[in-house]
Amino acid sequence: MKYFSILVVFVLIGCQKKPEDTVHEYITPFETSDSLETATYQETIDFYIELAKDFPEINVQNIGETDSGHPLHLVTYNVDSDFNFQKIGQKKVTMLINNGIHPGESDGIDATMLLFRDLAINKIDGPENVVVVTIPIYNVGGALNRNSTSRANQNGPKSYGFRGNARNYDLNRDFIKVDTKNAKTFAEIFHLVKPDVFIDNHVSNGADYQYTLTHLFTQHNKLGGDLGTYLHEVLVPGLENELADKNWDIAPYVNVFNRVPESGFNQFLDTPRYSTGYTSLWNTLGMMVETHMLKPYDKRVKGTYELMKSMLQIVDADHEEVKKLRNEKATKVEDVALYHLNWQIDTTKSSILNFKGYEADTLISEITGMDRLKYDHNRSFVKKVEYQNYYVPADTVVVPFAYIIKKPWKEIIDRLDWNQIEYFELEKDTVLEVETYRIEDYKTFTYAYEGHYPHYGTKVGSSLQKIVFNKGDHIVPTNQPGLRYLLETLEPQAPDSFFNWNFFDAILQKKEGFSPYVFEDLALALLKKDEKLRTLFLKKKANDTSFAKDWYAQLDWVYKRSVHYERAHLRYPVYRVPKDSRASEFLSMGND
Repeated sequence: MKYFSILVVFVLIGCQKKPEDTVHEYITPFETSDSLETATYQETIDFYIELAKDFPEINVQNIGETDSGHPLHLVTYNVDSDFNFQKIGQKKVTMLINNGIHPGESDGIDATMLLFRDLAINKIDGPENVVVVTIPIYNVGGALNRNSTSRANQNGPKSYGFRGNARNYDLNRDFIKVDTKNAKTFAEIFHLVKPDVFIDNHVSNGADYQYTLTHLFTQHNKLGGDLGTYLHEVLVPGLENELADKNWDIAPYVNVFNRVPESGFNQFLDTPRYSTGYTSLWNTLGMMVETHMLKPYDKRVKGTYELMKSMLQIVDADHEEVKKLRNEKATKVEDVALYHLNWQIDTTKSSILNFKGYEADTLISEITGMDRLKYDHNRSFVKKVEYQNYYVPADTVVVPFAYIIKKPWKEIIDRLDWNQIEYFELEKDTVLEVETYRIEDYKTFTYAYEGHYPHYGTKVGSSLQKIVFNKGDHIVPTNQPGLRYLLETLEPQAPDSFFNWNFFDAILQKKEGFSPYVFEDLALALLKKDEKLRTLFLKKKANDTSFAKDWYAQLDWVYKRSVHYERAHLRYPVYRVPKDSRASEFLSMGND
């Protein structure tokens, strides 16, 4: 009997698995919490480090700084275990996934952890022709500022990060102005990875409807050419069809506020301040995933996972076409003669969606006593809805041979450096005839917006002038991959230009003026001497009654047309070198 007991114990011990034989399943906090929680910042980073230790196909690196004091992380999956982006970018398509730009919108954080885990353990087939890269959490400071209340409309998770970063900036407005260390590091990552495809994961609720998933692709007309056509006619419908086959309905991002979507809506225009607007400046195929915040958290995470997996499969199958179209776009930079700005909805074209929504009633609010909107989930519908997803430009500029930026404007040069823009410096003081802009009109927001009071509605006048440039002033040729970045930032009328983001506000204020009792005699002498000026002055007095009654306005009018008026006032300090000018010939010969 004693022998039998010992034998049983021996057999039981022999059947137990050794720790090193245990299969590690790499379970995420989302899974262990029964789909109720999102991973914290530290849990997220630790998870990827653990994957990288066990799987040679995954690499984790620290890169750059954030305003929080913590670095950003870059996680890469490559079935070939090669992480030299200069090499892999020549052979494969790269897909960059950004998560946690708004950490309260955490769906992508958890979904991407699941995606990388499933790629590593071969639960899903690893793509042969795509390298998958992710920034696990971009807004680190916001992720560390964890709470359960700031997302008033959101259905889970239990706790989450905050929208603002460590300095309370919304990072999805900072890609051009680069007020934050996060944005500076993103530029470093973007130009290292050079992604062919970019996905930014978000959560949104502009209205109530049946979809868990909506998509916001970069605007195809704005992207332009064959690449824009591929996005509009192949990639978008391809993704929609792939997801439909998996019983995941998806619609375009519902761009409405406090009204019902069946009244029709337009595609959101992603100007360069936004992530996909920025990435499209280098012809990257970009999209935002916008899950619906009222849907259960588990469904939102799983939907984001399925969308990324479908996109990965499409891009893997289409890798040759994606590479070809992007390469063609990049090599045609020198052929671009005109560039379009300030895109507006094309009211002559639209698409029709079979939209799955809910009926809504207009009720009387018990709080305000006025109308309020209330959706009824018991009254679902499918209706044909007009979707305006075609845009036309309001402005067009001629692409110059180069821009000249004088060396004191260091903030501008810094941003060119961060975005790998090529330029050279003048070797000696030189007089060049260039096109100059004068700011003729602009409006300014009266409320603070992301650390600025931005301008809009900017209008300029132009003229050819001979300008003295100094040794060390910066010549920025346009024939380079960053052409679109240059035009969107240096043309003052562009919506996200450096001018509109207040980088040149010093030119808007006069530094000198006149004392009326002194200038009165000077103005009189000038009007007597200049017959043409006197005729214009008298005509304006005759036709403009308010001007005729304002003595200071009259003196100021004369002053601004005299030699005493400072040239720097309202003169934009970035100069354009026309392609067919002598200045372009001089600069192309290397300042000789």
